[in-house]
Amino acid sequence: MGAQESNGQERGTARRTLLSAAMLGAGGAALGLPGTASADGRHPGRGYRSLPRPTVIGHRGASGYRPEHTFGSYELALDLGADVVEAGDLVPTKDGHLVCRHEPEIGGTTDVAAHPEFAGRRTTKTLDGVPTTGWFTEDFTLAELKTLRAVERIPANRPHNTLYDGRWEIPTFEEVLRWQDEQTRRRGKQVWIYPETKHPTYFRALGLGLEERVAKLLRKHGKDGKDSPVILQSFEPSSIQRLDKLVGNPLVVLLSAANTRPWDFVAAGDPRTVADLVAPAGLEWIASYAQGIGPTLDLVIPKDAAGNLTTPTTLVADAHRAGLILHPYTMRNENPFLPANFRKGTAADGYGDPFGAFRTYFETGIDGVFSDNADTAVLARADFLRG
Repeated sequence: MGAQESNGQERGTARRTLLSAAMLGAGGAALGLPGTASADGRHPGRGYRSLPRPTVIGHRGASGYRPEHTFGSYELALDLGADVVEAGDLVPTKDGHLVCRHEPEIGGTTDVAAHPEFAGRRTTKTLDGVPTTGWFTEDFTLAELKTLRAVERIPANRPHNTLYDGRWEIPTFEEVLRWQDEQTRRRGKQVWIYPETKHPTYFRALGLGLEERVAKLLRKHGKDGKDSPVILQSFEPSSIQRLDKLVGNPLVVLLSAANTRPWDFVAAGDPRTVADLVAPAGLEWIASYAQGIGPTLDLVIPKDAAGNLTTPTTLVADAHRAGLILHPYTMRNENPFLPANFRKGTAADGYGDPFGAFRTYFETGIDGVFSDNADTAVLARADFLRG
């Protein structure tokens, strides 16, 4: 069999497996089939394994359409069909509360610069080795942060989102947990969230450890078990290891470019790179304390010098062999964020061919994907599962 035919056969097998899993995951429990396993041995109705596959994860909500990490963005992601909402990149306030912002520096995601009373808070700090200038959540009390409003982070790519600047405040993680319960009741089905601990080594050095605060809130709201609808993630493996000792939730290690090192590795003098972690031995090590990985899409299918997709790596098969699920990040509709061979035109805010890109990534057998555009992802999944 030629290489092209073999690849097509493997993709067809993956598609059939995912179709079977999605059908059972979405309908098995409703049909009264709690003991029925999908084609790959996964069982419906058992925590994160019961999610439809490929799972559509609303990246910071529906951030393709609303300012990210706002309740407007989170709720729209659910309206558009997301299976899970990444409700919470978690960073602390000066008085120890956890709030949801992409980064602790909030100059680009809030209207803080328009508040003269906070002009003196602007400063430069070294964040994971990078000098960063702006306003930082750890320099504000929660009450002060609540006087700010969210704005669009990348207006050049999403000018339409600026329509909603100033509409929503910064949510706390505890508000998100209550919102999750409210949305679950209102929608008549379990709402899942996927919070991330941001820069945990940096914050621990400031006396603002994240993991203990996350665990305390999860326990308070009864969401700290292995089947709880809260998946926790971090770019720092030591944060996930710490969480593994504190809660029973499903845990995911995020992975950046192959030649990078997690910041906690840098701080501890650990020489391993992401390339080491995605090797079979590294994946086995991750599987000893986590249930999944969240690799950048380039670790699944690399790009050439022109930005075109090349040949998939063995990461999906290797991770599955280690018992790990894969939720790569991030699919976006706009041209600058798509592989070059799926772009249309050169407009920074113009849409390319995300459907073609989704299909190519889904064919690798990934278990889900983070997307800024949940509606596009849901349609792309339907197309893919139809064959």
